Amino acid sequence: MNCFRYKIEHDYGFAPNPFHGTLSLATCKGKLRNNKHLQIGDWIFGLGSKSMGNLNHLVFAMKLEEKITFDDYWNDNRFQCKKPNIHGSLLQMYGDNVYHTDPKTGKFIQENCAHSQSDGTTNKKHYDRDVSGKYVLLSKTFYYFGDKAPLIPKNFHEIYNVGRSIKFKDLSNESTYTNKFISWIQSNYEIGIHGDPCNWKEFSFPKMNIYED
Repeated sequence: MNCFRYKIEHDYGFAPNPFHGTLSLATCKGKLRNNKHLQIGDWIFGLGSKSMGNLNHLVFAMKLEEKITFDDYWNDNRFQCKKPNIHGSLLQMYGDNVYHTDPKTGKFIQENCAHSQSDGTTNKKHYDRDVSGKYVLLSKTFYYFGDKAPLIPKNFHEIYNVGRSIKFKDLSNESTYTNKFISWIQSNYEIGIHGDPCNWKEFSFPKMNIYED
């Protein structure tokens, strides 16, 4: 089992997307989604950063349970709810089911989404980075904290001792250090959503139940 971790520079509920009962990582972090060491059962930790004002906090933790292609994600009945509606609620605007193959060209289409240009056309910078990752990562065993991200205890300092790039460890060759961190999460928090995406505070929408499907 491996442990992957990286710092998050912004969090809009898009990467990862924790809604509708499944945490999905379908965009950004192409090197992680395409990592040769990544296996079902591995853990991924998203950590806070200086830019979000939550350095050394835990934004999310997920146990990888599925790896599927963009086309499988696009066509799967379970994830139609994750297709974006850029004119809908915040939850709908940041849907991450945005890539699928054009049967005429064989290239991926980027739907109008949080990574598109403001007029809905393809943002090549985001496009290239997103499609560089072969898989969409999925989990129902996840802890998403967002703006309620807890401070990681100092005795787990090795977890947050990481730059913007991805780091991973093979836990089969480790002590029980990271397993203890996973146990700390499981002992103190329930699976699921514990807060809003960190950057949603930028929007001045009225209070609503964002978790309703």
